Amino acid sequence: MSPTAVSGAPGSGSAAELLLQWLETVGAEAGICSLDAAAALGLDHQALVGAVKSLQSLGQVIEAEQRSSKKWELTPEGQEIVQEGSHEVRVFNSIPLEGLVQSELMKLSSGKVGFSKAMSNKWIRLDKTTEDGPRIFRAVDSVQDLVREKLLQVQQGEVDSLEEKDKNELKKRKLLAEVTIKTYWIKKGNDFSTTVAKQETDLTPEMISSGSWRDLKFKAYNFEALGIMPDSGHLHPLLKVRSQFRQIFLEMGYRYDWKLEEARKNLLRTHTTAVSARMLYKLAQQEKFTPAKYFSIDRVFRNETLDATHLAEFHQIEGVVADYGLTLGDLMGVLNEFFTKLGISQLRFKPAYNPYTEPSMEVFSYHQGLKKWVEVGNSGVFRPEMLLPMGLPEGVSVIAWGLSLERPTMIKYGINNIRELVGHKVNLQMVYDSPLCRLDT
Repeated sequence: MSPTAVSGAPGSGSAAELLLQWLETVGAEAGICSLDAAAALGLDHQALVGAVKSLQSLGQVIEAEQRSSKKWELTPEGQEIVQEGSHEVRVFNSIPLEGLVQSELMKLSSGKVGFSKAMSNKWIRLDKTTEDGPRIFRAVDSVQDLVREKLLQVQQGEVDSLEEKDKNELKKRKLLAEVTIKTYWIKKGNDFSTTVAKQETDLTPEMISSGSWRDLKFKAYNFEALGIMPDSGHLHPLLKVRSQFRQIFLEMGYRYDWKLEEARKNLLRTHTTAVSARMLYKLAQQEKFTPAKYFSIDRVFRNETLDATHLAEFHQIEGVVADYGLTLGDLMGVLNEFFTKLGISQLRFKPAYNPYTEPSMEVFSYHQGLKKWVEVGNSGVFRPEMLLPMGLPEGVSVIAWGLSLERPTMIKYGINNIRELVGHKVNLQMVYDSPLCRLDT
């Protein structure tokens, strides 16, 4: 098989060939800097670096050691001063013999910086007694633009002739910047050649059957490479946030009694308040009442008109706290603590009517994408006429709430349409790309 040119990105092959031929011609046995090589070959330095990396992948054709060095360069503002002069000189030159009103000078592009520097250099003076307001006059006949001269030295490669304090002063004025240059020190390798054969990357059935593999050169395998990540399942954002809701309630001291046989029962319920009533009845049957907290997360079904924030089936998070002397303030505190743990701090409470609770209130959170307040739950204090038939002691209050799972998920993930989160319009790539739900602290 005859040798072929190094392949790669457009121009990289020719750059590699030029580099090999040049190394052969100049005989750089001790090595040479990639910057110098690029300049000698008339190539962009990045194109030469690409050729170096391409040749490195072929084995010992060349040796290339990466090095770093620092270099002073003019900033865009510094380049402008080289062309047009420093700000202070431009201000000085703009002042006529009769002076210039300060307000007019400040309208110049170099006015603010130039005025300050020229005053510091005592090139100009300010007279505040003139009739038309403060006026600026020249204080000297002529000036020398030392700033421009120093920047010219840097541009011409004579930066070493500048004192360190001059460099620091120009850097402080953001006219000069110290940048790190990454280069390669290039030498001929043990297998150096001006013509390099392309190395094979795959062993094919045809090579094995014909025996041609014996005469081919193969690229070395990198057994440390991680390889392609295998496809795997991904949790839907709703499942992630549901898990976080459950964890928050457990951290806040709520009991979690769940049975598989109960969860398998079929019922198209419109809310989960029946679960709360059943748990409160069980609590009342205890010989001695003890304060309790409960929560549930389950799906409910309603005859809703579908839009950006409404579904016909969705998840409801139900929670109750039973204790003596609970008030609406306790309810607001619990909801505020819960949503704070979830990372949602913009909350509003609005008075509402519910058949089981009095007083009652709706809970709203601000959605940045929709640019409006979105209802995320309902809440209230259970009516005494609901608690007494259950057998709960007189004086026991129960605060309760029903929250949405979908809407807080929309807020956390920046989703503007609930149908993009649940239903047949869900983009499965969104599920794959969604990060874990992170709770802000």
